[in-house]
Amino acid sequence: MAGSGPRPVRWGILGVGRIAGDFADALRVLPDAELVAVGSRSPERAEEFGRRFGVPRRHGGYRRLAEDPGVDVVYVATRHPWHCPATLLCLSSGKHVLCEKPFAMDAGQAARMVATAREHGLFLMEAMWTRFTPAMAGVRSLLADGAIGEPRYLGADLGWHWAVDPASRLFDPRLGGGALLDLGVYPVSLASMVFGPPATVTAASTSASTGVDAQTAVLLGHDGGGLAVLSCSLRADTPLNATVAGSEGRVEIPFWINPTGFTVHARDAEPRRQDFTNAGNGMEHEAAEVIRCLRAGELESPTLPLDETVAVMRTLDRVRTRIGLRYPEEASGSSEPADPPPAPT
Repeated sequence: MAGSGPRPVRWGILGVGRIAGDFADALRVLPDAELVAVGSRSPERAEEFGRRFGVPRRHGGYRRLAEDPGVDVVYVATRHPWHCPATLLCLSSGKHVLCEKPFAMDAGQAARMVATAREHGLFLMEAMWTRFTPAMAGVRSLLADGAIGEPRYLGADLGWHWAVDPASRLFDPRLGGGALLDLGVYPVSLASMVFGPPATVTAASTSASTGVDAQTAVLLGHDGGGLAVLSCSLRADTPLNATVAGSEGRVEIPFWINPTGFTVHARDAEPRRQDFTNAGNGMEHEAAEVIRCLRAGELESPTLPLDETVAVMRTLDRVRTRIGLRYPEEASGSSEPADPPPAPT
């Protein structure tokens, strides 16, 4: 199958914004990865990106990238509304896909993407890079080992201060702007990792002048009594910390979206620090997981199964219902993926 064997897995990047550049940088530290193609609606921007990152094939169009026979897997790095159509385009062209978060605009789109990947027998994964860092793998290990007993509470925040700019994608409802889809998906996914899907969802938010959520607080109640207290903000620089507390202690994770370590506070024991390092900017770990899965013939990652990704989108849908956040029809992602403007992600 594509991507197996001794040669490097050949990557294409669809989209040329900031996050695409970060991913291109991350691929450089992986000896089993080769960035061979890039696609953009703008041929000029594809050329510029290709020169900057040494990408040999530069396609002026998403379809041309999707149909490039020398590409094994495509990293979809478009703006939010085109994640679904761009992923479907690549899957229909026989390409494996790593799709940037949020995976889709809603759970319905996400389910369609998953069904298409399974129908075609192709690999698909959400690019939830925080799930794959060495430190977060360490957190999962200690939770599985019962180091803090039964997990009962999660607190996690993610926020930076941004001046409201109606021209920015962060505040444009037509582009799925707002704190929830851009930032809130991270702590909601973390809660899913710790507790699974929630039984109850409560939320409150503050709106920006453009109508999107400027900041949102979420309380998730889980079967068995676990609680997740989560927040995301475009209005404030938050601590960027996460704490998982259990019946026998807690683990504190500073800068949890890309941590260099965490501290375990077990009951009746001295705090114990564990440290980790990244070879690159942290995004290399999700790419390495894609390569591992392709080499093993796995069509989804056991660390982030597709059904879980759909469940996370379903939770985000429930949050949007609670806070009354709606996106206009043009944010549905129903148009052809070649239609979006060439402005960066």
